[in-house]
Amino acid sequence: MRATLQTLEQTIRQRRSADPSASYVAKLAAKGRAKIAQKVGEEAVEAVIAAMADDRQDLIGESADLIFHLMMLLADLDVPFDAVLDELDRREGVSGIAEKAARPKD
Repeated sequence: MRATLQTLEQTIRQRRSADPSASYVAKLAAKGRAKIAQKVGEEAVEAVIAAMADDRQDLIGESADLIFHLMMLLADLDVPFDAVLDELDRREGVSGIAEKAARPKD
């Protein structure tokens, strides 16, 4: 799984500076972080709608869109996807309730 995500991450990073008329990644990157974040939100909502409709195929497609756009947002902030995977590894075996309780309070 990491190989697929690493390849996607590399492709996104390479295409961010491409010609926006020839690359969706470059076109979205040129619109800025707010637009990228908006797309993450839209795809998340569409994934939820697919799940609530019990539409497995649509959920798969929307989930792929969500991961893609999240990776776009991470690239915009220069956050490697491995940092997210490392955080998931860190949380492995820790109760979700205990993990949340250990977070710093705002």
